[in-house]
Formats: sequence, structure tokens, C-alpha cells
Amino acid sequence: MILLYFYINGEGKNCTSIVFKYNYIGIIILTTKLIKNGEGDFLLTIDWKPDKTSSIPLYKQIINYIKGKIANGDWIVGSKLPTQRELAKAFDVNRSTIVEALDELKAEGLIEGKSTKGTIIVNNTWSLLASISPPNWQDYIESGVHRPNLETIQLINKLEFEPNMIRLGTGELSPELFPNERMKKVFKNLSEKVHSLGYLEPKGLQPLREVISQYLKKYGIHASPASILITSGGLQALQLISIGILQPGSTIFVEKPSYIKSLHVFESTGMKLTGLSMDGDGINPREIKRSNKNTTLLYTIPTFHNPTSIVMPENRREKILKICEKERLPIIEDDVYRELWLDEKPPLPLKTNDKNGTVLYLGSTSKTLAPGFRIGWLVGPEPVVERLGDIKMQTDYGSSSLSQWAIAEWIASGLYEENLIEIREKLRIRRQLALETLEKHFSDIAIWEKPKGGFYIWLTLKQKISMNKLFHMAWKKRLLINPGYMYDFSNNQSLRISYAYASLKDLEKGLEKLSIIIRELIKEK
Repeated sequence: MILLYFYINGEGKNCTSIVFKYNYIGIIILTTKLIKNGEGDFLLTIDWKPDKTSSIPLYKQIINYIKGKIANGDWIVGSKLPTQRELAKAFDVNRSTIVEALDELKAEGLIEGKSTKGTIIVNNTWSLLASISPPNWQDYIESGVHRPNLETIQLINKLEFEPNMIRLGTGELSPELFPNERMKKVFKNLSEKVHSLGYLEPKGLQPLREVISQYLKKYGIHASPASILITSGGLQALQLISIGILQPGSTIFVEKPSYIKSLHVFESTGMKLTGLSMDGDGINPREIKRSNKNTTLLYTIPTFHNPTSIVMPENRREKILKICEKERLPIIEDDVYRELWLDEKPPLPLKTNDKNGTVLYLGSTSKTLAPGFRIGWLVGPEPVVERLGDIKMQTDYGSSSLSQWAIAEWIASGLYEENLIEIREKLRIRRQLALETLEKHFSDIAIWEKPKGGFYIWLTLKQKISMNKLFHMAWKKRLLINPGYMYDFSNNQSLRISYAYASLKDLEKGLEKLSIIIRELIKEK
């Protein structure tokens, strides 16, 4: 599928972006999206063409198609239609045909042309028959508590599943690294052990919590099963924390840049993120100070930081923990990349030296095994775990029972650690290829550090270019990248390059193509 992307009526914010997707059989899929303050208000998709061999006039076919979309509730009241020119391209008809179709839809009261807002859907067929006004779903959407993703992230989430797309930023192990044989062993064992997949207790499967309790001891973390909560990945743990133990208006300290900045998990519940600067050892300790009573906690990824891959050394960890204990500032330690060390084992977690219950510790199998299991865990004081477990039961009534039994079997059988050894070996090969390719094609236009583990290389360009334009130009070339501005509090000239997902061939080819695009943008300056 070929994708063409361009802006009309402005650039960046407060503009309409149009995406034309041409698939292999020639059907044009038109997506139109109003971008307002960097966030999408609605999304319409046209995935159909009129039949030019039909006896029904083309404009009538188009009218029936649009009516069907409106009547079925696919296109809601308040949505903005594409321009006449865009519709003509999408339907592959003359503009006069579109004008005729729109005029009839206006006459029927389904759409309305507004000088400043374009053509808007103002009614649906059922409401006209009943002489009542339909609910304005757009108002409901805009009133929702949870904020929409950044436009770039929404596009990435969709484009990751397009065919022939080289994914240079994906934070996930490649399908090539999926442990087929070991997985078969695990599920064969489960078939003989598991005889029921009913609901589980609020904190999660007891055998899994017992296995994790034992597993964490190798890091010096002594946590009873009662102080462990099983979650649907590490992200759910953050969501539970945000709604379960924080008050609206609280300030969350995070690294600058930080993975959590690419989400709205805290902001959607009324929290404020405050970025703390980093050096080569992680967070600058001098910036950690509880400024007011609402400043509630510090979120940090001290081991193979996402997106920079920085590893916080032991002495810095000691400083951070002491400061937070003094300031009575709780810490969320996100440690999902710990097992992916490639050169040497990283320093022990902050949680290891936590004697006062200051640290909420997060782990997961999403990065080390398979994200589809959707299993993570939170370790903390029992009252906190009890509270969050109660909220979890109110939201999803427990993570997948099958996944919990599977992860328990993976870890208890020793297959998990056996698989980690193989994953590290393969990630070393991928990291080496990425570094060699960067040296060959980027040495004069960017700087980077060799990561000691994890998935990422934080690539920073030497010259300033439009990173948003780079994202879209790369997309046209079938390259999907993660611009650094997704993770920062302001624009930067960095990219999060992942060597974990793309095949070795695609990784090398993709980085070379990316360097060519960047050089083109530099020349345009």
C-alpha cells in the first residue's frame, strides 16, 4: 500500500491533514482529520468507489454511500467532510458529480456548509424521520476525561500494521525472536496442570505471585506474594496508580525526555508532569525537591532508560533514594528492561535498598518475552497493593487467567531465564549491526552513544530540521520512526532508534534510507 500525506489549510497545529492510501487493487482510502492543538477531533475514512458500470448515476451512488455511513453511526453529527476536490479524488469522479451529490444531501438536511468550518454533518436519516435532534457524539468525544494521543502516536499505532513498513522505532521484540519451541513446551505443560480458567483473586494468581516473589530475590528484593499485584502490563500499573492513590492537581516528576511523556496516563486524571534534566548518569539529583504539598511522586526508568538507554550508576541511585526519603517523595521505579543487559549486569534496582516502603516497583514480561501476554507486576506496601487490587477488580476483574498461568510456568520451569540468554545474544547482533550502519551513514550528521542494553539508540542530529516533516517523509518511503519530540517537553532533534524489531535486512536498509531523507532535509535549509 502506498501512502501520501500532506497538509492543507495550515501546518502543524490547527490544520486539516489528509492521508491518501492507495492499495494494490487501486481503491483510494481517504482519511481526513482535523488537528486542533495537536490533537485529532474526528476521523472519517472512505474505503469505497462508485461502480461506473452500474445503471445508477454516480452521484446517487455517492449519496447512498454517505447516507449509509451517517445512518449507521459510522460518521457522527459534527464530523467534517473532506473538501470537494478531495472527495472527487477519493471517489474517482468529476468534481461536478460531488457538487451534485452534496447539494442533494444539503437539501435533505443531512449536511450543512459553514463558511469557517467547511461542510459538517448536522443530522442523520433517522432523526429526520422522527423530527428529533440526534445526540452530538462529537461533543461527548470532546468531553471525555482521557486525552487523545498525540497525532504522531495515533498515526504510528495505525501504520505499524501496514504491509511492507520498516519499523525503526518499535519497542517490541521482533517476531523473528519469538520462542516457538519453548512456548509449545509451556502450553503442553499447562494443558496437564490447568483445569479451570475462572476469575482470580484481586491481586492475581497466587502461584504466579509466589514465583515472582522468589524471582525478585536475585535482585535483593524481598517481597511477599501479598505485596505483589499482577497487572495487564506495566502501563496498567501506572493507570491504577494515577486513579487509585493520587489526588488531582498532583505533580509527577519525570525524566526529560521520558517514555511516560508520550502517554496521557497521568494528565488525563488531572496530574501535571514536570520534567527533570538528565546527564549521562540519569536524573540530576539537585532538581528533585518537593516544591509543594501536591508534588506526590517521582517516576523513573533508571535501567536502560526509555528512550535514551541511559543506565543510572549505583552512586546516583543511592543519592536519588536518599533525597526522596528525605523529601517523603514516593518513587515509581519502572524496571521492565532490566533483563535485557548486553554487556554487563546493571546496578541493583532502587527497590533493593528501599527500607521504608518508598518505592513502587514495576516489572513486566512485555519486553523480555511477548507483549501479547499483557502481564506485569507492581511491588509495594500491602495497603497500596490492596487498594490498587480493589480498583483493578472494578475495571477489568483481573488480567487474563491463561496468561498468568503461562507466565508462572515460564518462570518456574526455568525456560524464561533460558530464553533470556538467547534473546541477549540476538540483541547483541542487532545492536552491532545498527551501530555499524549508523557509523557508515550517520557519522557526519548525528551523534549517539552505544547502549549497554534495552532496545534503543538515542540518535541526535547535528543540524536542525523539521522532525515532523522528517516523520512524514520517512512514512512516504515506508519507514516508521519515533521522533524525539514524542517523549520530551519541547521539540528536540532526536530519534528513538530500535534495533529490536525490524529484521536485520530491514534494519540496515531502513537506516540507510533514513540517512538519505535527513540529508535531503538538510539541503533544503
